[in-house]
Amino acid sequence: MPKFAANLTMLFNEVPFLDRFAAASNAGFKAVEFLFPYAFSIGDIQQRLKDNDLQIVLHNLPAGNWDAGERGIACLPDRVAEFREGVPRAIEYAKALNVPQLNCLVGIPTAGVSAEQARTTIVENLRFAADALKKEGIRLLVEPCNSYDIPGFALNRSKEGLDVIQAVGSDNLFLQYDIYHMQRMEGELAATIRKNLPKIAHIQLADNPGRNEPGTGEINYPFLFGLLDEIGYQGWIGCEYKPLKGTDAGLGWLQSIGGVKAAATA
Repeated sequence: MPKFAANLTMLFNEVPFLDRFAAASNAGFKAVEFLFPYAFSIGDIQQRLKDNDLQIVLHNLPAGNWDAGERGIACLPDRVAEFREGVPRAIEYAKALNVPQLNCLVGIPTAGVSAEQARTTIVENLRFAADALKKEGIRLLVEPCNSYDIPGFALNRSKEGLDVIQAVGSDNLFLQYDIYHMQRMEGELAATIRKNLPKIAHIQLADNPGRNEPGTGEINYPFLFGLLDEIGYQGWIGCEYKPLKGTDAGLGWLQSIGGVKAAATA
């Protein structure tokens, strides 16, 4: 049975962030993931983890001004210094919170930045971050996202992410494979996961259309869960979906397969 990660950002957004840890634990999860911890003190998050017997399996590098619509800055040539200043900040949180891996959202190129400039900047920034994280024993991930939900995002398909990983040339850079994003962009979920398993360090899920919980859309999740068991995937699966009728009501799919060995995203 795969290990499922409850996404605090998506599953428990009706409660304040620090209270989501208890909500995740009460729902049966044993681990959490989330977008960013930086607005909260390390001590406050440590206390919530201890109080609720949880672990964090993933959060993101700083990604610019999220509230203003930025979705990462790793592709922006004029923000290289800002990106690199964010890496030690992310490491500080990850080490204190025992987070084994950090994800990089590469962002949306701004006007005047060519595709070639964006890719070169991504490769150089990821190489810098992968090397810095490797020294601390932390994996770096990079995530392609679909162009319908995030128009203009610099990496849209699994092959684009894998090509960047190859260009970076680090043994500390892996793919974060989001089933929902890749269903929207390319399909071929099972074949892609099977073929690229050694480079996939983390998986996230939601159904399509709607980005709701498994069982509400077109994706055959029982088949995919069986496949992941068959091929020996050892990582977590982050439940990064929007509950269709509330978080608790939306957990029926997980209970039906006998698995709340999970992680949550904030």
